[in-house]
Amino acid sequence: MTQGARRSPARRTVLGAAALTTAAAAVSAGAPAAAAAAGTGAPAAGGAAGARGGARRGLPVPAVIAHRGASGHRPEHTLGSYQLALDMGAHVIEQDLVPTRDGHLVCRHENDISGTTDVADHPEFASRRTTKTVDGQSLTGWFTEDFTLAELKTLRAKERIPGTRPHNTLYDGRWTVPSFEEVLRWAEKEGRRRGHPVWLHVETKHPTYFRKLGLGLEERLAVLLRRYGRHRADSPTFLQSFEPTSMRRMAGLVATPRVVLLWTPDDRPYDFVDAGDPRTVADLVTPRGLDWIASYAQGIGPLLDLVVPKGPDGRLGEPTTLVRDAHARGLVVHPYTLRNENAFLPADFRRGTDPNAYGDVFGAYRAYFATGIDGIFTDQPDTGLLAAADHRDR
Repeated sequence: MTQGARRSPARRTVLGAAALTTAAAAVSAGAPAAAAAAGTGAPAAGGAAGARGGARRGLPVPAVIAHRGASGHRPEHTLGSYQLALDMGAHVIEQDLVPTRDGHLVCRHENDISGTTDVADHPEFASRRTTKTVDGQSLTGWFTEDFTLAELKTLRAKERIPGTRPHNTLYDGRWTVPSFEEVLRWAEKEGRRRGHPVWLHVETKHPTYFRKLGLGLEERLAVLLRRYGRHRADSPTFLQSFEPTSMRRMAGLVATPRVVLLWTPDDRPYDFVDAGDPRTVADLVTPRGLDWIASYAQGIGPLLDLVVPKGPDGRLGEPTTLVRDAHARGLVVHPYTLRNENAFLPADFRRGTDPNAYGDVFGAYRAYFATGIDGIFTDQPDTGLLAAADHRDR
């Protein structure tokens, strides 16, 4: 997750045990997309989830979503990062998916693996370093679509931002790049061991780009979801993408709940750019835009600034109406990404001058939870779980 990165490189709660609480729970694969818009109305007292699906058992509100696993503590998108997040008690674990040359889906934040693996240390792959244009941006490095899965498995994962998280470099080289099927098998095993399902939040990365390469993500993802029983409306899984048409395509393949990710107001999703659609994120967060999203999806994943904008001084301002407007259309709201380090926090919650030191992240959680969001992505799920428990105990 986190579109922005593409543009610049004690008490514990337990896992939710049953179906997603959304208005589209009855939608089956291939059902009319309009059915996903059913169930409007203001959020019920005591949590928005009750207003979006009849208050069946499901995830706590707010849910803590482990962003690329416990990526504040382990190199992102590794089985070590996912396992730690689950052991901490995270309610949902996120994966970003990109393809290999031979059509397997693997978990990497980007298809450019230069900064997240030791590929540069492998002389046998030196000739594969190349320059590509991905979603309109020129990038130089090594890319998953130029490797088979077997070749990728010879690489080792490493910390993406070692300057910010030098403690994570202790684990450089410990894990390989996981395939999504490995993650599904891991989730199955952990679910049996724990007696409840492991929730996943799965993103299709650069789907337009990969479709043009003959490596369409959605069909491959649908095959795996069906193989592991995660293709139903009550599956413990969310699908997500920054390209709305990817989620519309998934709606015709599986009934798994779908979330549209939203970046800055002036951003045009790349599938819109490719199709000549002039709409921006600012258009999608209007009531009309949310109505359109609700016709094929069950949630939105907005940048936190779309929920509570920052002023020129970097401090939080007044919340927008986005959470209320989305809830009125039966959409869950899972914004991203709250991290503990000062560099990532609003100015009013930074402490001291070290950008890599932890700030008043609990204060930031209180501000965002007060808006009524249904969940939040975080790199440090242990901190998020404590903050969510504080919020529910108020």
